[in-house]
Amino acid sequence: MAFKQFELTGYPVKIYKRRNSRTLRLSVTGSGDIRVSIPAWASYSAGLNFAHSKLQWIEQQLPVKTDALRNGQAIGKSHLLYFQPYSGSRLTTRVTPTEILVRYPAVLEPSHPRVQASAKVACIRALRIQAERLLPQRLRQLAADYDYEFSSVRVKQLKSRWGSCDQHKNIVLNLYLMQLPWQLIDYVLLHELAHTRVLQHGAPFWQEMQRSLLDTKARRKAMKAYRPVLFTNEPVAMA
Repeated sequence: MAFKQFELTGYPVKIYKRRNSRTLRLSVTGSGDIRVSIPAWASYSAGLNFAHSKLQWIEQQLPVKTDALRNGQAIGKSHLLYFQPYSGSRLTTRVTPTEILVRYPAVLEPSHPRVQASAKVACIRALRIQAERLLPQRLRQLAADYDYEFSSVRVKQLKSRWGSCDQHKNIVLNLYLMQLPWQLIDYVLLHELAHTRVLQHGAPFWQEMQRSLLDTKARRKAMKAYRPVLFTNEPVAMA
């Protein structure tokens, strides 16, 4: 079927005109194709603008490309991952304050799916330990610095959001935050703290963010390079 392809902040978008369509429809295929269907009478720019308005949803639907976890890889702020072959037949993992040790049968390789699956579970456990130790205290410090109040804070493993704040000022933070540079962790924490005063996104909310972070736009843009998943490649730290 004929279509025209456009670029949306680095993503290729295919826009199809359909005679029988009365509404604009957006989809993301399993292979990562972004498709917009529009009525025959609508303009392509309308389709592109529609996709732009759904950019956050699109990024959540795109398939995540993952590589294998590596021996000696840094996980979060305080752990190193190590793979150790041994003569036994079971896969075992151990998380210490500074290391994640994955022991696997010597007949396998570290890249084997079973070994990688065990390593990922252990890495997430390490990130949770880090997050529960560091994020609440950092949130309390930022709240004191910028005169915010919140009711509670919890750490969870979230699939699509870095954090949330409800109308009762209860904050939830994603354990995957521990993989981000501290500048971006602070951005997310201040984002949720700003929601304790302005719940909905809009001009008043971003004005509130600007009060504590003069470079809000730059940090918000930098966040687009990351997704809340276990990083198999160590991210490049911000200066």
